[in-house]
Amino acid sequence: MATVDECRNVLEKMAGKVAKKSGEFDLEDGFERTLAVELTDLGQAFSAKLAGGKLTDLLDGDAADAEVRISLASDTLIALSKKELKPAKAFLTGKIKVKASVKDLAKLRKALKVD
Repeated sequence: MATVDECRNVLEKMAGKVAKKSGEFDLEDGFERTLAVELTDLGQAFSAKLAGGKLTDLLDGDAADAEVRISLASDTLIALSKKELKPAKAFLTGKIKVKASVKDLAKLRKALKVD
């Protein structure tokens, strides 16, 4: 099991990578979403804002109004960050659970796929 600090560091790096790739996204002007990430094995949640193609305001704690909710174990997050696990496989095997509208999923797919 990874620590909360390790997971926070991974999410911060992910936010930086999203910002670097923001010009590649085809997101409409004004597209803003609140994301919540729940680490199921640690009982910890993080929230962030996606606006202007950038993932910002990463905070400890859940966002009750989040339009996009991602649930996964800490080890899954670490494995994804090290490219030991592919996002599609993690999703299809139930290691990642995502709650969002179909429209949001289609728009966010590219923004949240970071190398």
